[in-house]
Amino acid sequence: MKDHWIWTTEQIWSVWVITDRGDTVGTAAYKEMTECVEQPENFHTPVMLTEVLDLLQPERGDVCVDGTVGLGGHSEAILGRIQPGGFLIGIDRDKESLDKADERLKSYHGGFRLFHDNYKNLPAVLNSLSVESLDSILLDLGVNSWQLLSTERGFSFQSDAMLDMRIDRTQSRTAADIVNEMPEKQLADLIYKYGEEKFSRRIAAAIVNEREISPITRCSQLAGIIKRVIPIRGKLRIHPATKTFQALRIALNAELEGLEEFLFDVAGFLKPGGRLVVIAFHSLEDRNVKRAFRRLAGQCVCDSPPELCLCDRRVSVKILTSRPMTPGREELSVTPRARSARLRAAVKI
Repeated sequence: MKDHWIWTTEQIWSVWVITDRGDTVGTAAYKEMTECVEQPENFHTPVMLTEVLDLLQPERGDVCVDGTVGLGGHSEAILGRIQPGGFLIGIDRDKESLDKADERLKSYHGGFRLFHDNYKNLPAVLNSLSVESLDSILLDLGVNSWQLLSTERGFSFQSDAMLDMRIDRTQSRTAADIVNEMPEKQLADLIYKYGEEKFSRRIAAAIVNEREISPITRCSQLAGIIKRVIPIRGKLRIHPATKTFQALRIALNAELEGLEEFLFDVAGFLKPGGRLVVIAFHSLEDRNVKRAFRRLAGQCVCDSPPELCLCDRRVSVKILTSRPMTPGREELSVTPRARSARLRAAVKI
């Protein structure tokens, strides 16, 4: 399967718009995307790999953390740099992705341990291994293409899938539970906060009206409701449901909850000279990462006049990226899903 069929959520929605018009090119593109799901190891390309390795600077004997292993692309490259003698601690909430990563990394047996957990529980994981300090930490906060395109996962409305959206499928609550149980105002606020959707109240009202008739259980059902109530002017860039689906996924999986504080606290596990690299995929994530890095660098984040600032000005890191790094043209030509990636890095002082 071609490596270049790797897509962002936005691009998947765009193909939906094309196929909805019956465009044969769009239909072929979507067919090839979905076929990739059957063999994710053949199409998974880690985002901004060159930049990640340049900034992490992994060396032989290092102890490193990949807090979002996914299908193991970044982990594999890091292990290639730190072996022999190094050790990688990998964490992911998705057990199915973790199993595929374990198979991918089997040639490095003994040089890594994978944990089915939330990266925010890293301190407990380190304690279980009696690890006190680290040379580097990587977080790639994106949802991988295999998850987005797996019909049973319920992230996309390309097929008539159940409205699921759980990254960790051991948890019981699904996106359908939010859609069918949350009060209208709270639902509208959620869609606005996490999706930055200006039609959030109109969408929430339509959802509530529909669920009074029958439960909303499928992705295509929810997408149809949203499409009917959002005014469409001119050419569609993304599907009308894109922002709402993003909001539901973020809320359900608590993707932003505690992110800033985690980054602020976990820097304490880095050795002097240790590196922290984070890749975000939308503005809400990147905002949290930026604030955490600024706090760690002793900068003000309260936006108060200097005489009123109460920020802790202790400096524990040097920021290596004054602005977020983005993928280069060459990478985007073969890995379109990297388009929205924003990379920030810092080094422990």
